[in-house]
Amino acid sequence: MEEATLSIQGMHCEGCVASVTRALRAVPGVEPLAVKVGEARVGIDPTRATLGAVREAIEAAGFDVLPGPP
Repeated sequence: MEEATLSIQGMHCEGCVASVTRALRAVPGVEPLAVKVGEARVGIDPTRATLGAVREAIEAAGFDVLPGPP
């Protein structure tokens, strides 16, 4: 499993953290390792998911993934 940390804009509270966590859990091959306001660290099974799929899931939940490392 590969790990990635993403900076996320638009998260302001624990409700946002819960929304992002739910969105990540819905992606097959992705495990949310640590989600906090402004950032998510995830495990990605490269045979089942891509970083692009992770970004899409977060954006579909209503948040923006910033380019580059947090």
